[in-house]
Amino acid sequence: MKYMDHQLRLFLAIAKSQSLSAAAEALDLTQSSLSKQLGTLETYVGQALFERHGRGVSLSDAGQRLLDAARPAYELIDTCITQLREQQGITEGTLRVATIHTLSYYFIADVMAKFMGQRPKVNITLLGRSSPDVVDLVETGKADVGFVYDTAVASDGVDITPLFDEDMCLVVHENSAFAALDEISLTEHKVPLIVFPQHYALRRMLAAEIPHLDIAAEVDTVDAMLKLASVTAGQCILPDLMPTRLLQDYHLKRIRITSPALRRRIVAISRRGRVQSPLLSLLLHIAQTTLN
Repeated sequence: MKYMDHQLRLFLAIAKSQSLSAAAEALDLTQSSLSKQLGTLETYVGQALFERHGRGVSLSDAGQRLLDAARPAYELIDTCITQLREQQGITEGTLRVATIHTLSYYFIADVMAKFMGQRPKVNITLLGRSSPDVVDLVETGKADVGFVYDTAVASDGVDITPLFDEDMCLVVHENSAFAALDEISLTEHKVPLIVFPQHYALRRMLAAEIPHLDIAAEVDTVDAMLKLASVTAGQCILPDLMPTRLLQDYHLKRIRITSPALRRRIVAISRRGRVQSPLLSLLLHIAQTTLN
């Protein structure tokens, strides 16, 4: 059939968006034009590829079979073209990076700066999310790479690249009753904490390691946590690698935690079975060497 390659590309875009209107907007097409192209492909195949419903579209059995065959093939083609272009010194492209919020304060910025210094024409999309959301974005192909804690990755759908280990510290206001301490045992002292929501990996770590966790407040961003600690003389637990200047701006200081041992490993994840592009390989190399 004429133009089948084009229609298969449109089919993949609809399957990714799960919505004709969203796919049409992303492709800069009218919804009626996209629907007509899909109808032509479905007529040629002889079966409906999507089931229509009020919330959008979902793959039919035939559509799922076609997706399973077409997506890896087109990813392989796209990767090959990217590699050929890079061999000729062409370094444009796009890279979608998902990261947990805390890393954006002391790791991701350095990685992105080094990468963009070497590939200034690459379009980077940075997505700050919770740990489960980062894994989901990579699994579904909505992000090319994710940076997350290893304990948050319980999926066979991603490949894992270990990066570095980090320790947690207690962050307190300079007027806090704990501010005079250099170190503290959270198994011996009951400390009211400002924490992330329950589905965040750091919150799950605290719940598992600290007996009788005392929750004073719950917030969903690092900025909100630092701000609340600064105005309430509250306490929170964050990575020891958080920049000193940032803490000082909020009149906060860090205290070493002697027990329990709150340590976690940061990893990079990419979708399993997907051929790694040269751009992604470069980014992973930079991520592995940034803190070494």
